[in-house]
Amino acid sequence: MSSLADQRVLVLDFGSQLAQLIARRVREQHVYCEIVRHDITADRLRELEPMGIILSGGPNSVYEPGAPQCDPELFELGIPVLGICYGMQLACQALGGEVKNVPSREYGRAHCLVEDDSDLFAGVRRDTEVWMSHGDQVTAIDEDFTVLAHTSTCPYAAVRHKRRPVYGLQFHPEVTHTVEGKTLLANFVREVCKCEGTWRLGDFAEETINRIREQVGSDRVICGLSGGVDSSVVAALLARAIGPQLSCILVDNGLLRKDEERAVVEEFSTHFKTDLHVVKGEDRFLAQLAGIVDPQEKRRRIGHEFINCFKEEADKIEDAKYLAQGTLYPDVIESGASADGPADTIKLHHNVGGLPEELGFDLIEPLRDLFKDEVRQLGLQLGLPEEIVWRHPFPGPGLAVRCLGEVTRDKLEMLREADAIVVGEIKAAGLYRSTSQAFAVLLPVQSVGVMGDSRTYDNAVCVRCVNTDDFMTADWSHLPHDLLSRISTRIINEVKGVNRVVYDISSKPPATIEWE
Repeated sequence: MSSLADQRVLVLDFGSQLAQLIARRVREQHVYCEIVRHDITADRLRELEPMGIILSGGPNSVYEPGAPQCDPELFELGIPVLGICYGMQLACQALGGEVKNVPSREYGRAHCLVEDDSDLFAGVRRDTEVWMSHGDQVTAIDEDFTVLAHTSTCPYAAVRHKRRPVYGLQFHPEVTHTVEGKTLLANFVREVCKCEGTWRLGDFAEETINRIREQVGSDRVICGLSGGVDSSVVAALLARAIGPQLSCILVDNGLLRKDEERAVVEEFSTHFKTDLHVVKGEDRFLAQLAGIVDPQEKRRRIGHEFINCFKEEADKIEDAKYLAQGTLYPDVIESGASADGPADTIKLHHNVGGLPEELGFDLIEPLRDLFKDEVRQLGLQLGLPEEIVWRHPFPGPGLAVRCLGEVTRDKLEMLREADAIVVGEIKAAGLYRSTSQAFAVLLPVQSVGVMGDSRTYDNAVCVRCVNTDDFMTADWSHLPHDLLSRISTRIINEVKGVNRVVYDISSKPPATIEWE
């Protein structure tokens, strides 16, 4: 827990993929927020003295045997409680209501009619758009509850207990699809919980630097460097904390973007002037990936080989005791590792968990509690150049998870060239900063085409561009048609083996940003 956060809100994690996003939204109100286990005891909550408690959503049904439960005594603490989706159902059930599976399930946007616009709904329009994701819902409430809002199929879309500071929302205020969700959460933390909003990211940086300095002492730290935003900010934090005690290792696994190794070496030789080690591992990684098509197995093998390459190089560095990584909150939640909670695993992250004990290092993950936009803010505060801070995210397994099906050297080269065209054209159009992530995906399909007077049967490339504030939810980017036309024409003309380009217009959820 942050010692600088005298006022905090705690999120009890019942397995929602959006639990971390709730915490992010609370932090936007300059209120420190952390995730804790769903079964934390009321006694422990008394010790922590949170200003408010939020019960997250979750994939289970509250009435099922073995479904995650909270300590019922938390409702007696007098601390404001906000239940979201599963969290609302749990609170209502614990306080005399009923929850059932209903035929009128709601998934996606819904019109919500506000019946009481005091406290929680202050400043919210009477007819507002919200985002639902549930098959169960509260079907009856105790007489001590009052209805705050409803939809056409959900009579208890929002409720409040008359005697206790307990609120419930069947919809998800944390996602951008709920138009006035930020207002609702702001009302809860600032008006209901009476948080003053004094926490700042700069406090996090100062505390983290001091903690690293105290933890490391005179020992050496190794940082796994990729040149992306996350590892760059980690390196900057470490450089600020321990200076020459830092060594960085870049593993060139053959899965990097075009010219990426050269750019990383230049940046970290001139800007950071760090002790940089580059490992050439392309042949080793491609050997591990030969014949593999399952995306989780790809990630597992890449992670395993990365550890092998990294350890071999790290063993050459004397007095190294610590390993620093750029693990973020979204990495943790998508790996099902949030607060040891019950979240389903969406995909494996090679830098989250799974580090073998024989690696021989103590782990430092200074960004584990931050979202991507917070990391960018932190990077600017630390003095990193904008070209590093605003670089689009790149997955740990690299192009392997953008090359669907078996990964080969020829396919990677094809994908690398197509990806460079996508990013280059978006930059030339002045849209790189306003687009959160843009890249190419090589699909494992071929289609008939005509080039000149000849029939072709070549590969298809998908262009994926998204806009997002937090990378937990995302909408596809509405790029100008003439830009998409230039990208398509250049890829087909310049990348041998490609005769078709498509554009991905799916949002997250239900899709993920990456294809694998």
